[in-house]
Amino acid sequence: MRWKIGDVTVTRVIEVDLPTPGGFVLPDASAENVGRISWLAPHFVLPDGMLLMSIHALVVESQGRKILVDTCLGNDKKRAIPDWNMRSGPFLSDLAKAGHPRESIDTVVCTHLHVDHVGWNTMKVGDQWRPTFPNARYLIGRKEWDYWKSEPEDPAAPIMSDSVKPILDAGLADLVEADHKLTSEVWLEPTHGHTPGHVSVRISSGGADAVITGDMMHHPCQIARPDWASSFDWNQEQGRATRKAALSRWSNGNYLVIGTHFASPTAGKIVRDGDGYRFAV
Repeated sequence: MRWKIGDVTVTRVIEVDLPTPGGFVLPDASAENVGRISWLAPHFVLPDGMLLMSIHALVVESQGRKILVDTCLGNDKKRAIPDWNMRSGPFLSDLAKAGHPRESIDTVVCTHLHVDHVGWNTMKVGDQWRPTFPNARYLIGRKEWDYWKSEPEDPAAPIMSDSVKPILDAGLADLVEADHKLTSEVWLEPTHGHTPGHVSVRISSGGADAVITGDMMHHPCQIARPDWASSFDWNQEQGRATRKAALSRWSNGNYLVIGTHFASPTAGKIVRDGDGYRFAV
């Protein structure tokens, strides 16, 4: 799937696209509760109330740059969630088929440092974790890294050791501020709360605007119910405030909102719906 925002092209490459129980990520998103949001069907919820979600990367092409936003789960990695553990998927070949072989990526943006956003930062070569994108600078929020570098690591899922620290050790990481500008058309936008330094990615080109959400929203149901917090949020109250402010901001205009975990069609407009909002696709 591909979108044009002025002169910028955004391409989605899916790693995992599966129905997900609402309670796994959004405790309030029960079948009964999501059933009350009629516009979620058929794209974003099944008749039994299961949420349709996706883990995908987004390639942003701007002014000669190829920017990969978030790197999904990765292969060969020890993870606590069975479906994510020791994967052997075709993500890199799918990325190449989409026109973006790994050597062509010159920038990797990590919206935050959770497991499903940094996995393909590295790949297994022999018994070592090596940078998957050897010609890229990896942009990591300074505030985000300052938090995670001192957090104890789960031996059942050593995310920093296998997916983040090897990038720093290779000298390929740039610690950046939350409003860092990548090109004149693409920059980071602070959307803290899900993690301490979480960012979204803003695009503005040729009179058109877009945003890649990251995990400040996991599912379109949070557009109707921004008070529904993720069980993985670092600070749920801050996450709610960030979401409400972003919805107001992104509904004032003609923003294309590209959800980092939104199932197909993934992108749409946030429009007013009575006292709240809905996702128009």
